[in-house]
Amino acid sequence: MRPEPKASPYRPDPRIAQIAGWIGDPVPPAPFPRHELRFRNDRWAAAVGLDGLDDAQWIAHFGRFEPLEGNLERPLALRYHGHQFRNYNPDIGDGRGFLFAQMRDGGPPEGGRLLDLGTKGSGQTPWSRDGDGRLTLKGAVREILATEMLEALGVDTSKTFSVIETGEELWRGDEPSPTRSAVLVRLSHGHIRIGSFQRLYALGDHEHLAALVDYGLATYPGPLPPADAPDRENPAVVLLHQVVERLADLAAAWMVAGFVHGVLNTDNMNISGESFDYGPWRWAPAWDPKFTAAYFDRTGLYAFGRQPEALLWNCGQLAVALRPLAETEPLVAALDRFGALYQAAMTRRFCWRLGIVPGVAGSEGAAANGADIGGAEADVALIQAAEQVMNGKGLSPDQFFFAHRAGRPGPDEDFNAMLRSREAACSADAPFWQQAGPPHVLIEEVERIWARIDEADDWSALEEKVADLRELGAHLGEAPRPAGQPWQGVD
Repeated sequence: MRPEPKASPYRPDPRIAQIAGWIGDPVPPAPFPRHELRFRNDRWAAAVGLDGLDDAQWIAHFGRFEPLEGNLERPLALRYHGHQFRNYNPDIGDGRGFLFAQMRDGGPPEGGRLLDLGTKGSGQTPWSRDGDGRLTLKGAVREILATEMLEALGVDTSKTFSVIETGEELWRGDEPSPTRSAVLVRLSHGHIRIGSFQRLYALGDHEHLAALVDYGLATYPGPLPPADAPDRENPAVVLLHQVVERLADLAAAWMVAGFVHGVLNTDNMNISGESFDYGPWRWAPAWDPKFTAAYFDRTGLYAFGRQPEALLWNCGQLAVALRPLAETEPLVAALDRFGALYQAAMTRRFCWRLGIVPGVAGSEGAAANGADIGGAEADVALIQAAEQVMNGKGLSPDQFFFAHRAGRPGPDEDFNAMLRSREAACSADAPFWQQAGPPHVLIEEVERIWARIDEADDWSALEEKVADLRELGAHLGEAPRPAGQPWQGVD
């Protein structure tokens, strides 16, 4: 079973104040007409020592944004540029959110990670352009579902920390309007994006570009590049190697989860490697590489099967931005690692979700299916066969992994023969695995949950779904550790 986040005392550490003068702009929160607490994530509040707040205090800090003790005195809207669907945009930044606070957690088990509390829907900033700086309540509900499901499936994701309904009527072109408003707070490892570096590069501000590299290495530590990597002690090269490792692993985590982010712009990519910023996301109803999440992604640029390519392309844009600080060859060498790192992460995460030991040689008549090979080759063959089963049987990734957990036989006999050669890494005997199917958040389920809230102010379906998803995470057990982090190489 997966352990709960480790409880910690409140330990404020607003270290972004060191660079606040050139990374962001102090902004006031919007004055909302109403504050009704709809969701508070107490298990993650405990990890940063904030679970002891009563509801009135919670609303004061996460609805009216009164400063937390020892933390940022004023919220900070961050500045960045970004490629949006491969078109460069210098006129963006935190347009409806800000960084509110930073603090340390209590584990696991290394402890002391810096975590941010950032917002969505907290009002206009200098970067709002023509936007109202608000978030719809439906958007907040969708983010709760996305983050809870991703966390259950072992993806390194931001956590929806708080949702407060704010009593305004909003008009949106992509949902029935007027619609209800909310302000959301997310807990995440950081808000420094690839676009943060792109902005400084575009401005020719090489001094602050180097300072941001140093801040990134100190704030989000990770392993050194391989011993044979050229210029491996150059801070810019070190950072790129770490981001490549993190985003290759993130791409694999999304694929194994069957998740489609929808908007993989460089301003939506954290250098911490954490998944965040959920807009038009979807879970794939089938293993369809062409499946898209955003209705406006007409060319399928960010389709399900193109997500690894998109993240590698984004790493390339970070390499371009770091070019004033390093030669081309060592930056290209870092990018060249992406493919192998992605494949290794895919096999590691795929076997974890199946509940089998990776890299085990085949046996027992499985040779006809290519399972008589061992190691990484066996895992690659297994993944390819699994994709064929999902396509041939019309199974969603959720259905497929549930059916075959810990090597259980499913609807395809050839694939069952491959699984018989694999050692189970866990048990699927618990009653949870005997249900008719797994909990899911396909779009029809999302709409069902929202309809209950919208039509009857009935939050029970959302509460039940969150409980189901947390149970799924508990039964899947401890997830693979994200790559490119300080614990790499530690047993």
